[in-house]
Amino acid sequence: MKPKILITRRIPEDILAMIQETCEVKLWPEDDVPISRDVLEREISDIEGLYCLLTESIDDALLAQAKKLRIISNMAVGYNNINVEAATKRKILVTNTPGVLTETTADLTFALLMMTARRMEEASQFLRQGQWKTWSPMLLAGQDIYGATLGIIGMGRIGEAVARRATGFDMKIIYHNRTRKIEFEERLGAQYRTFNELLKESDFVCVLTPSTPETQNLIGKKELERMKPSSILINTSRGGIVNEDDLYEALRDQKIYAAGLDVFSEEPLSPQHPLLTLPNCVALPHIGSATVKTRREMARLAAVNLVTFLQGKKPPHCVNPSVLEKE
Repeated sequence: MKPKILITRRIPEDILAMIQETCEVKLWPEDDVPISRDVLEREISDIEGLYCLLTESIDDALLAQAKKLRIISNMAVGYNNINVEAATKRKILVTNTPGVLTETTADLTFALLMMTARRMEEASQFLRQGQWKTWSPMLLAGQDIYGATLGIIGMGRIGEAVARRATGFDMKIIYHNRTRKIEFEERLGAQYRTFNELLKESDFVCVLTPSTPETQNLIGKKELERMKPSSILINTSRGGIVNEDDLYEALRDQKIYAAGLDVFSEEPLSPQHPLLTLPNCVALPHIGSATVKTRREMARLAAVNLVTFLQGKKPPHCVNPSVLEKE
């Protein structure tokens, strides 16, 4: 018999067909409506595989009901929506989709940097609302990017990709990471800084660190006060790393110049969120990896992880590979 699996969102038909060749599939058929918790709780006890998104909270309470579940294939690089410790305890493999979205997310990160520095969204609204009456010397004047200092917090794949883009703008690249990367420093002329040094020196602070208990509220009131009044904060990693209440106050009081955000503590973000009232905050709906090519490849890789494991082989990308070790 084919193993039963649940897919929590509609995926491209050809990738769905690939999974259906070896699995009995139940599919949540919606594009823009997340699967309900009730459905997850009803189905979890009868499936061997779960193909899910960041929108699903796969917590200990849900996993306690998973009597047959063997694998959770997350269509994302991050997996903070999954209680990996609880999954590991129950010998459930967790997989993710790293690598395929590196360049796409780096593109979006640098686009946010440019939008905020040059006040592009504000300028577009200015024009659309009929406020453009004449050319003026300081009208919508922003910050220079060329030759500025870029500080990157978290020098993983995406951090390195953003740094490569910065070289084309002759930016000075500084970074903070848990471990120094000497080869990266030599290749791109980057310089290591302590966390506080980076905040003080940077014209642009890009947050690209994973979401962990240690990085929650990594950027708060104290850290924002260390930044220059002319500096810009970019976050395309995960919500919760930047304290949004403290950021709102810093932007409102012009303690920093601007912020560009693609991720938030609670998603979707409420249209009434205070950050959305500020002209110096550019906010996007978590579209860091949103190109057709990249999203298709993420969906394909999540399918490969799932099918490979259910066929008795080791998947390409395992979050908790200890589950595969024989006792």
